Amino acid sequence: MELTRRDVLKAGAAAAALGAMGDAGLAAAQQEFRIEPEKGAELRVLRWKKFVQGDEDGWMANTQKFTEKTGIKVRIDAESWEDIRPKAAVAANVGNGPDIIFGWFDDPHQYPDKLVDLTDLATYLGNKYGGWYEAPKRYGMRDGKWIGLPVGAAGNCIVYRKSWLNEAGFETMPRDTDGFLKACKAMHAKGHPAGFALGNAVGDGNTWTHSILWAFGGRMVDEKNNVVINSPETIRALEYVAELYKTFAPGTLSWLDPNNNKAFLAGEIGVTANGISVYYAAKSSQDPAMQALAKDIEHANMPIGPVGKPTELHLFTQGMVFKYSKYPNAAKEYLRFMMEKEQYEPWQQAAIGYVTHPLAAYENNPIWTADPKHAPYRDTVKNMLWNGYSGALGTASAGAMADYIVVNMFAEAASGQQTPKEAATRAEKRAMRYYRA
Repeated sequence: MELTRRDVLKAGAAAAALGAMGDAGLAAAQQEFRIEPEKGAELRVLRWKKFVQGDEDGWMANTQKFTEKTGIKVRIDAESWEDIRPKAAVAANVGNGPDIIFGWFDDPHQYPDKLVDLTDLATYLGNKYGGWYEAPKRYGMRDGKWIGLPVGAAGNCIVYRKSWLNEAGFETMPRDTDGFLKACKAMHAKGHPAGFALGNAVGDGNTWTHSILWAFGGRMVDEKNNVVINSPETIRALEYVAELYKTFAPGTLSWLDPNNNKAFLAGEIGVTANGISVYYAAKSSQDPAMQALAKDIEHANMPIGPVGKPTELHLFTQGMVFKYSKYPNAAKEYLRFMMEKEQYEPWQQAAIGYVTHPLAAYENNPIWTADPKHAPYRDTVKNMLWNGYSGALGTASAGAMADYIVVNMFAEAASGQQTPKEAATRAEKRAMRYYRA
């Protein structure tokens, strides 16, 4: 969308609220790492549509600050989560489109030769802000160069109604997969079903199914990119979710990313896997019923399975600068500005931690201790694995992810459309099309 005068005024007010340290921060950063934007530069940016209003307000405010400091006009377009990936692929293939696209997971690895090298920028930010976590490095780097700049992830945690969990006989949500299944069964018996997206949901569908697959030791591929998804460990994960599915509300096979938010806020389900957006919506509502719901919402990290350690996937996003851009330096300067502390931390705060950081220094953002309910989201990227685990990222992993192989496998086994063995065998055949190529 173009920045209208109304947008500018709104963003300017938000910028003031986001903190008065911008001038000093910008000056210091430019002393440390200087990018000279092209004369007459204008930028077009494509990012995902908001689930949290504070995310958009904070991002627009920071963008307005950037324009005021540099004179570079920035047009921001927003698309649904599912539409970002195909639009980015088209832009890469035709050589025309936004200067910067904020894509998902390992999207940059589908067209690495179409992207601007961001190694100098990523190195600067990593050195300044405590280093990049492991999964963001894997997502952003290829052949020793940074082809994407990690921005963070919409962390996925278990979101539940505490009073309903207590009614079912549990004080807190169990941290292991067996205990979690028992809690969901007990809540279902009390009329409070669970609900997890099993449609082609780029965020909620992918994240929780991969987390459960890995929790039981299943993997799409091994360290050498051999397809190993048709394994006893995968079968155990599918059998587990088939049991869990019995506690689900109707309709989850077609759920996309907004559906579980709506169902939870409507009181139709008592437990799901989601970002902090559900809590944000309830907490920021003027409706007394929603405010009461916010007090009842609790968060827990994804349950740990037989492997005995966190095995989480989260909806990861990073900025890509395309070689067709007339203004690559201006694009890099925009990314640098948005990732600096003076902008990044207030943006996180405006969205109450909706996007978890990829840089270690931002663990100290006060947003993580401002409310105990924020805390489970703080380390989601730190604990995150990468899609295509435990193999290398590339066109195969990106293609398999875009084809929803893991999500579909779980949906088929959970619903009884296929036996767990049949679902794993079908997933294996589909994965081989990508990894053989």
